[in-house]
This record gives sequence, structure tokens and C-alpha cells, in this order.
Amino acid sequence: MTLWLTRIQPDLRHRDARRDLASAVGMHHRLMMLFPDDLGPTARNSIGVLFRIEDAANPHILLQSRERPDPARLPAGYGTIVTKDITAVLELLTTGLAVRYRIDANAVRKPGHTTRAATGAKSVIPLAGADADEWWTRQAEERSGLKLTSIHSTPLAAARGERRQDKHRISHARTRFEGTAVVADHTALRQRILDGIGRGKSYGCGLLSLAPLTNSAR
Repeated sequence: MTLWLTRIQPDLRHRDARRDLASAVGMHHRLMMLFPDDLGPTARNSIGVLFRIEDAANPHILLQSRERPDPARLPAGYGTIVTKDITAVLELLTTGLAVRYRIDANAVRKPGHTTRAATGAKSVIPLAGADADEWWTRQAEERSGLKLTSIHSTPLAAARGERRQDKHRISHARTRFEGTAVVADHTALRQRILDGIGRGKSYGCGLLSLAPLTNSAR
């Protein structure tokens, strides 16, 4: 298996680029167009497509996938695209390694049927502040093979858009979690990097980025 990381720098003068950046649904469709058309009904999951939009002032897109995207499938003038093989990075993530992390995630709580019936609570409740930090700590430490040593969380604008097939409007609350951690279970961590974390993976949530923490950065 090969893992690819692609950086797309959209040209904000291009109408399609501006439109995609304004819609999480539109961006999802744009990125999936970079791959073959015959991947079936679960194409995103089968090739592990995850993405994150970085830097609101001068946005660029980070796209992770298990198949190499085809830059020729971007519209002419859309922007620049650079892809590199990051498979070796997974092998560097050994137990005990100190790392920096970043993820835009959909931190939510899903009350059970009994609780919803008794309280009128929604089926999915977005979390913020300390509740969001607790959600991320559970995801990282209980399921993702990380032992967190610091957390900095930043609320982001929700990922929004309208699905083409049924005109259903989607909205996924997003929080950016950044900080430092130590790899506690490299096998679990590598799998979570491949699979993504949490809900909203089609719409810019769940891509976990890691880099070894150098001595000078500690």
C-alpha cells in the first residue's frame, strides 16, 4: 500500500476554486474527481480520501489518499498541485516517538434513544471548549494510539454545503486540535491515520497530520 499526500494551492481568481472553497460538499466532489470514475459507491472510503483546508487567508488543500490523484483532472487554471509519497512516514511512527499533531475534527456527542426521548435532545450534539477537548482526548488515547502531552483547540466555521442528489444541506461543526503527543501504540495509530477520525470525513474532517517532535521544538 502506498499513501499519498497532495497539496493543492487554488487560484482564487478561478471561479470553480472559489465556489469549491465555499462548500464542503463541492470540495468533496472536486477532490473525488481526481480519481478514477469506477471505484463504486464507497469510493472515498475504498481509497482513503481525507482532506483539510489550511489557512483561511491564503487557503490550500491537503489531500491524503491511497491512490495517486491525477492532476490533469483539475480544471485548467484551477491552481497548482504537488503530490508526494508519504508511506515511509508511517514507518517512522514507532512507539515512544514524540510528535506534533493537527486535526480538524467533528467533535460531537450522540445521546441514546432514552435520553433523547426524555430530554428532547438532538441525535447529534456538537461539542465545544472543555467538552470538545475531552472528546479529542478519548479519541486520541483510547482509539488512536496516542498519549497527549498538550492540546490547543480552536473552533472553526462549520463545514457546510448542499448535496446535489437530494438538495439536503449538511453542516458539520469543526474544531482544530493541535499539540504534542507520544506514540503509545503505533499499530493503532497507523490505522487511524489511514481511516480518519470521527464524523464528516467527506467534508474536510478527520485527517490526522503528524510530524516528529524535534528536541528544539520541545
